[in-house]
Amino acid sequence: MKNQPKIEVGIIACEELQFALSGQFSSKNSEFSGTFKAVVKNGQVVLSKNSKETEITNEFIFQPTNNDSFFELNNVIIGVNFHWEQKENQQFKGSLKLIPEHEKVRAINIIDLEEYLKSVISSEMSATSSPDLLKAHAVISRSWLLAQIEKTKSLQAGGALYQTSHETEDEIVRWYDREDHHNFDVCADDHCQRYQGITKIHSEKALKAVEDTSGEVLVYDDKICDARFSKCCGGIAESFENVWEPVTHPYLTKVVDNKKSPRNFNLNLGDESNAEKWIRNNPPAFCNTSDKKVLSQVLPDFDQTTTDFYRWKVGYTQKEISELIKKRSGIDFGKIIKLEPVKRGVSGRLIKLKIRGTKKTLTVGKELEIRKWLSESHLYSAAFVVDHLDVEEGIPQKIVLSGAGWGHGVGLCQIGAAVMGGQGYSYKKILNHYFRSAKIKKLYQDG
Repeated sequence: MKNQPKIEVGIIACEELQFALSGQFSSKNSEFSGTFKAVVKNGQVVLSKNSKETEITNEFIFQPTNNDSFFELNNVIIGVNFHWEQKENQQFKGSLKLIPEHEKVRAINIIDLEEYLKSVISSEMSATSSPDLLKAHAVISRSWLLAQIEKTKSLQAGGALYQTSHETEDEIVRWYDREDHHNFDVCADDHCQRYQGITKIHSEKALKAVEDTSGEVLVYDDKICDARFSKCCGGIAESFENVWEPVTHPYLTKVVDNKKSPRNFNLNLGDESNAEKWIRNNPPAFCNTSDKKVLSQVLPDFDQTTTDFYRWKVGYTQKEISELIKKRSGIDFGKIIKLEPVKRGVSGRLIKLKIRGTKKTLTVGKELEIRKWLSESHLYSAAFVVDHLDVEEGIPQKIVLSGAGWGHGVGLCQIGAAVMGGQGYSYKKILNHYFRSAKIKKLYQDG
């Protein structure tokens, strides 16, 4: 690969898209500028300006005619299904592509990969982050995206059905990855990587981190690594196959987030007694920190109120837990008798959880599905143990989850990496810590 690729980022899909083109844009040999509305009628995108329909087609691509032009999309949802979900108007450089998608207008940003990364690193990381944390994140974000594009091409070429679930009468196992992105390379929200265009000010440090690592990716066996990251691993990083598809990646395996293994713990966390001791205690780890200066590097303002991410507790009454699981799963279990661990991963995260109710007993997995069923948004992680309290006639009146970490825990631990960067670790050493067996390779030169 000699030059950086252009990528397509899915920003928003809505029944009525309101947007503005600032500066001059061209599309289908015509010039466009100003405020517009787009809807879908009869499978076509209908463009209106000042309540007057101007164009009807199956696809618009508005290309900027100079470097100063940008476009703004109204009411973009960020943090979809998370506790801080909100809408905001967002601005973007590059081209705007509009297509019909299930009776909605889909807005896609076509942008150079390195420009995309400058926004991602500024959105995911704070301007106060250490240079090496930013560089490490630039490399893994670039690697992840290119790996996803290669995977999509491979799946399309092979024509095989990409399975993301397994369901029987007694078990539901689901994972969430690439299955809902067919019309673009990557989405703009946390499902992929947080991308907010030029809405947020791009920090000079983030820009320099992207430029200093331009074209650099992680590779294993000369293949671009599917590099992952999460907020906080909880002390041990999880293996890829325990969270997503059953494929082993040697660079996404168990990693103790410490210079050495903590004393007095058996780290075979697939064993229930070992997992319980690990989760109920507070072992040392890079990501075990309450340093606000460090946390501000990784957590945006709306997340900085969270202080119990390394070890946390959530309690439900019987009424709350039974109604919650019914609402989130669509299954009426009746009263919840027991939440029973069936299988754990290398970090102690639950891969399978058996839910025993008075009306139904069923096993659920993988980790994100478990988190979805046990929270109105997403439970911090699936690394938790359960206390069934105030049992009356075999029915607990209260259920308490005691957990570890924030997110799936695979790959780079953002908070752990922030601590490492603050302690003077280079970005290459940070990457070597979280992605064992992977190497850094420069794919292209241009920034």
